[in-house]
Amino acid sequence: MIKGAIFDMDGLMFDSERLVCSIWQEMMDENGYEFSVDIFKNTIGLRQDKSKIFYTSLYGNDFDYDHFKAQSRERFYKRIERDGVPIKKGLFTLLDYLKSQNIKMAVATSTSSQTALKVIRKAGIYEYFDSFVCGDDVKNGKPHPEVFLTAAERIGVSPEECIAFEDSINGIKSAFSANMTTVMVPDFLQPTDEIKPQISFLCKSLDEAIDFIEKHKKLITL
Repeated sequence: MIKGAIFDMDGLMFDSERLVCSIWQEMMDENGYEFSVDIFKNTIGLRQDKSKIFYTSLYGNDFDYDHFKAQSRERFYKRIERDGVPIKKGLFTLLDYLKSQNIKMAVATSTSSQTALKVIRKAGIYEYFDSFVCGDDVKNGKPHPEVFLTAAERIGVSPEECIAFEDSINGIKSAFSANMTTVMVPDFLQPTDEIKPQISFLCKSLDEAIDFIEKHKKLITL
């Protein structure tokens, strides 16, 4: 039975990964660092502390990650204030559907609560969710299952009765380890042979997941 739905945020609900990548490219170009999309991909799904370790291992201990991160956040806020939050296709359709089925919903993101809640409110989807678990709410980041297990606990649903929506490899590993039904909507990263067996349903947009849920209607408790 599916009683809960747990959503990742960046790259899944919002097309924010591309925006953040472009901002980092701007900053690195301005400061004379070599940078590319392939480098950025290594940080997808990671919390800030893990991203810091990656960047300092690549650019050296003198690389001021905290400064770049703060600048990235400031530029990101300015972009979404100017242009709005880039919403992924099918998000509102899926959220409305799940709400109509009385399925409890939570967000499980590696992004800090300071940023995540601001963006979620700006996007107009805050009221859909019953709980939010952010990167600074847990000790262990993805692919550890803690963020998904915490989200399930907060909405009062067992992990086995939750469906998890993810776009990243680390996210799928995290949700699978939490014993949840997993739906992957790839963004920057396509599923690897390693994680394909961990994906319950693979789709191109969020609204495609409705068909998967409808075909498994018997699993849903209204």
